Amino acid sequence: MNSAKIVRRANGGLAARSADAVAPPKPLLSVVVPAYNEAAIIEKNLALLCQYMASLEDECRWEIVFVNDGSTDDTGELAEAFAEGRSNIRVLHHAVNFGLGQAIKFAFKHCRGDYIVTLDLDLSYSPEHIRQLLAKIRDTGAKIVLTSPYMKGGRISNVPWLRRTFSVLANRFLSRLSHSNLSTLTSMVRIYDARFVRGLNLKAMGMEVNPEAIYKAMLLRARIEEIPAHLDWTLQNAAGVKRKSSMRLMRHTVATLFSGFLFRPFVFFIVPGVMMLLLSLYLGAWIVAHVVRHYHLLTQYDWPPARASWAVAAAYNERTHAFVIGGMLLMLAIQLISLGILALQSKNYFEEVFHLGTTVYRYLQDERKAPK
Repeated sequence: MNSAKIVRRANGGLAARSADAVAPPKPLLSVVVPAYNEAAIIEKNLALLCQYMASLEDECRWEIVFVNDGSTDDTGELAEAFAEGRSNIRVLHHAVNFGLGQAIKFAFKHCRGDYIVTLDLDLSYSPEHIRQLLAKIRDTGAKIVLTSPYMKGGRISNVPWLRRTFSVLANRFLSRLSHSNLSTLTSMVRIYDARFVRGLNLKAMGMEVNPEAIYKAMLLRARIEEIPAHLDWTLQNAAGVKRKSSMRLMRHTVATLFSGFLFRPFVFFIVPGVMMLLLSLYLGAWIVAHVVRHYHLLTQYDWPPARASWAVAAAYNERTHAFVIGGMLLMLAIQLISLGILALQSKNYFEEVFHLGTTVYRYLQDERKAPK
C-alpha cells in the first residue's frame, strides 16, 4: 500500500515536471522605435526604455528594433554605440529620410516578436503604456490596441494648445468618417498582433500609415481596442530643442485629409455636390418665379409657347447672373455626385480585392510554414 502511494506520488511529480517542461514560452514583444535627427535625446530615452523593458521580463521576452530614418546628425552612430553588446537591440538604417510609414514597415519585416509595439522616441507616451497594451491585446484577443488620450481616463499635459486642438479635431473627423467608436486613430503608440499586421500590406510612406492600418483592419472585421493614455510633452519641452521630427501642422493636415479620403472617398465628392445641387435648385426656383411673373405680364402674346419663350428671355435679360451661376452649379453638382458614385464603386471593388489578396497571402504563408 505504501509502495503504491510512493509510485503515485512519483508519477505525479513526473507529470508536474513534464507540464513545466512543455509550458509555452513567454511571448516575444518587439518594440519598434523610428527616429530622425534625434541625437539630442537618443541615449537618455533609449536607456529609459531599456530600463522599463527589463521590468517586463516576468511577462514577456523583448527586443527593440530601432530605425534610423536617414538622419543627418549623429542619431545612427549613437544608436549603434548604444546597441553594442546588447543582443536584443537592433539598429536598422535608411540611407535617406523616407518618412514614418516606410520606417515602420521596414521595421515590421525585421521584427521577430509575437506582438509589435510602435513607440515614439520622444517618450511623449511613457513606456509604462507598453504593459497596459500587452495586457489588453492578450486579454481581448484584439489585433490592434491603440493608446488614446481622448477617451475616458486619458489625459494631455504640456501640449501646445494649437497642436492639441488640431489633434482633437483631426481624430473626431476621422472617427466620424470611419463610423467607429475609436477616439484616436492617428496615435502612433499602439500594439499589433505581428502575424496580422504583416498581412495588411501597408502602402503609406508618411504619417498616414497609422490610420491606414486601422482602415485595413476594419475591412477585415478585426477587433480593435483602445486604452486610456497620457500624452505628455514634459520631456520634449525640457529638452529645449526644436525637433524637426515633430509633426508639423501643415503636413498633419494633409495626412489627415488623405486618411479621411481613404475611409470615405465618396463623401469628398457627394457632400459638396449635394450642396451645389441644392443651391442650383434654389436659383432655379427663383428663376422660375421670375419667368412666371413675366408670363403674366406679357399679355400681348396669345399663343402660350411664344408667351413662355418671351417670358424666359425677359427673365434672362433681367437676371442673367442667376441663369449663368445656376447652370454652372448644376453642372458641377452632377459631375461631383457622379464622381462620388464612382468613388463608392471603386471602394467596394478595393475591399473585395483586399479581402481576396489578404486571404491568399495568409494561405501562402501558412503553406510555407507547414512541415513538409
